[in-house]
Amino acid sequence: MKGAAAEELAAAFLQRRGLEITARNYRCRFGEIDLVALDGKTLVFVEVRQRKSEDFGGAAASITHDKRARLLRTARHYLARIRGEQPCRFDAVLIRGEPPQIEWIQNAFGE
Repeated sequence: MKGAAAEELAAAFLQRRGLEITARNYRCRFGEIDLVALDGKTLVFVEVRQRKSEDFGGAAASITHDKRARLLRTARHYLARIRGEQPCRFDAVLIRGEPPQIEWIQNAFGE
């Protein structure tokens, strides 16, 4: 499964759980956020990670300290652009195997 297909699968998964996808692949000079969603009044920044297996720590281990720092800077940029003052969180959607198994980690990281 390619990255775009994994992100589409993650978006559909989150929508089935009541989240509203508001942006995909938000990019700025600091990095990229795969999905931005609303969960009620909470703005959710979603990192989608896909791995074929759990070797080398799997999908969760691939979200390194540096990656988290880039995501935080990118999220701040997004919030400044929309002049957002609402509550936020960072989630991770981890996809592995075939057929795909999906794990959703709410509040996966943040400040």
